[in-house]
Order: sequence, then structure tokens, then C-alpha cells
Amino acid sequence: MALVYYVHDPMCSWCWGYKPRLAELEQALPPGVDLVYLLGGLAADTEQPMPQEMQQFLQQTWRKIALQLGTQFNHDFWHLNSPKRSTYPANRAVLAAEKQAAGKAMISAIQQAYYLQAKNPSEFEVLVALAEQLNLDKQQFIADMQSEALNQQLMEQIEFARSLPIQGFPSLVLSQHGQQQALPLDYLDAQVTLEHLARLMA
Repeated sequence: MALVYYVHDPMCSWCWGYKPRLAELEQALPPGVDLVYLLGGLAADTEQPMPQEMQQFLQQTWRKIALQLGTQFNHDFWHLNSPKRSTYPANRAVLAAEKQAAGKAMISAIQQAYYLQAKNPSEFEVLVALAEQLNLDKQQFIADMQSEALNQQLMEQIEFARSLPIQGFPSLVLSQHGQQQALPLDYLDAQVTLEHLARLMA
């Protein structure tokens, strides 16, 4: 059995841009290869407002992704919210939703809230609202989000992700026979990854 690790962060804008290719890749993986989502933890917990230069850099990144890939972004986010450079809460929300068999659904919900609905997934109450939207057990979700065990689980995932041969997020890594190899990731063509994967597995 071979694994392909998809190292991502639900609030990583390039991961949002890669979403259509990821879906194609997942559909077309050869038999005996499983795709495993691995949280990379882009930005640690903070209550500090995001510095202006960082806000401007991210706005430029959104425009660049939209231009290159045709990805949709709602730029109202920047004047409707007080942005914080903090993605760990969103990462925890994915793990908490996973406990209710809704991890991937939560990733999608966070991305849509952030990039299309101009909501701020750095905020706890936004994440709780998304859990309700997904019909999760709200009290269970909140308890898991606040538990030390879940935080520990996130720290372990982040540590493991950082031990892999990755160049930021998103990244793809093939794991087989105890070896890990980076896979090329093309934002416009899933075939590039699939062909490389086939060669490595031959």
C-alpha cells in the first residue's frame, strides 16, 4: 500500500487555488494508493491584528492566484474583518469535524466561508457556526476544539508534515517502502502529478 500525503492548510490561498486539481487527482489515483490529508499549520495562534504589509501581501497573492488560475475570491474580506495571522483554529476545526466524520466537509466549509463569503475562520465563533451548518454535534465540536488532546494531535500532524520533503503548502508526497518522495504539483494539470506517480511506482 502506498500513500500520497496532501499537506495543506484550510486557510492557505494556494490550496484553495489547487482544489479543482486535487479533486481530479483524488478521482484518478491508481488502485492501491490512498490520499491522506495532512494539516500543515500555516500560522500559529495569535490575537494580534495582522500587520498591514502582510495584509497587502496576501491581497496581492489572491489577485495573482485569480489571474493565473481563475480562482474566485471575495476581496470584501479585507475591509469587513479584522484579519489575524492565525490558522491553527481552522486546523483544529478540521480535526474536531473529523471526529464526527466531516473533516473534508469542514475544509470545504472553511474555504468557502473565507474566500467566497468574506468570513474570518481565525475566529472561534465562525468555526462553531460552520460546524452547525454541517449539522455536527455543536457541544461535542466545541469540547473537542478546546481539548488539549486535540491540540496535541494537531501539533503531531504539523511536526510530521514538517519532517516530509515539502516546499510549503500545498505539497504532495509519495510514501512507499518506508521512503518519502516529493511529487510535482501542477495547478492547471493533475496529469503532471499522476504521470510522475506512475513512474515512481513502476
